[in-house]
Amino acid sequence: MKFTLDSRTDINLIRGYREGEVQINELVLRAPCIVTAQQLVRDWQARSVSTLALADLEQIFALQPDVVLLGTGPRQIFPERVIRQAFAARKVGLEVMDLGAACRTYNILVQEERQVAAALLLT
Repeated sequence: MKFTLDSRTDINLIRGYREGEVQINELVLRAPCIVTAQQLVRDWQARSVSTLALADLEQIFALQPDVVLLGTGPRQIFPERVIRQAFAARKVGLEVMDLGAACRTYNILVQEERQVAAALLLT
């Protein structure tokens, strides 16, 4: 009996990750990115949690997700209060995780057809 989940091929899935790199489908990226089921922002202007600004969130909000998984590199680092408040004001869920947890959680939620976006800071 086969116990593995059959992955969908019609959506963006994260196939692998490591510090400084993420593989979405067959594409390897080495810069911060935002991924949803159907869209990929390949060079998100944000560079780190400590420099994350309200202007960096506009690309995320434009994708209209219900929940955003913020992957903060090799360890979980929470953004400033003003960033968290921006998500709350728009009624968009924000989950802050290390890169690996964000990638794994994204794959689960996107295959459940949730309106999820993963905003991935790689270092």
